[in-house]
Amino acid sequence: MTNFVAINLEADQVFEAKQTRPTDVQILDAIAVFVCDAKLKIGDKLPPERELVQRLQVSRNTLREALKRWETLGIIKRRKGSGTYLTAEIRPGDSFLSLNIKSDPQSILNTLEIRRTLESEAGALAAIRATAEDLGEIEKCIDEVERVHHLLGGAGDQDWEFHCAIYRASHNPIFEQIVSGMHDAFHAFFEAPAHQDFADGSLSLHRDLFNAIKAKNPELARSITHQIIDISERDVRRIASD
Repeated sequence: MTNFVAINLEADQVFEAKQTRPTDVQILDAIAVFVCDAKLKIGDKLPPERELVQRLQVSRNTLREALKRWETLGIIKRRKGSGTYLTAEIRPGDSFLSLNIKSDPQSILNTLEIRRTLESEAGALAAIRATAEDLGEIEKCIDEVERVHHLLGGAGDQDWEFHCAIYRASHNPIFEQIVSGMHDAFHAFFEAPAHQDFADGSLSLHRDLFNAIKAKNPELARSITHQIIDISERDVRRIASD
């Protein structure tokens, strides 16, 4: 269950106005200081944007761009109508890995080479480390992937949540942070009208991947992940040749 932490933003806390317009790094570092001082944990809720804007004395657009960067890095999750939640441990001065990936076929193919290594290892580790709670979350995600796919013919957002659940089950938060940096490019590519049937043939393999993780079979999980990436790579090459 997600925790909610009441946050009291007093004047003597870390959100002091900058004399010059802060960069997104300065903003994020200031928020990181607050996260540590408030002892926020993964799953806790950040203050509303209007409070952060007031304390940092920046425009809402500037704040949103900074938070968007954190979300891309897998550090926070913004839920429409609910708020912004911490999804990874963060401390002032932490380094951030920022990726610039285009959504053209060749860039997606290059990225798939990286994802193949990361995702196959994350799946194998999830098979070794997943708790009963982790397995319940992955199963809930694959159920939703199948439901939405059968209803709409595609389930890009739900598919992403399924893979994120596997990254979390690996109990190595770096997996999700790195692959999150690739998400925007993949999302733009997947959602293009001409690519609606992208990787459609891998749907059943996602259920197989969950079953391999549940069976605590890391080699099978790794093998199935390679099959999923093979189908994605095949479809990107097909699209590139059209």
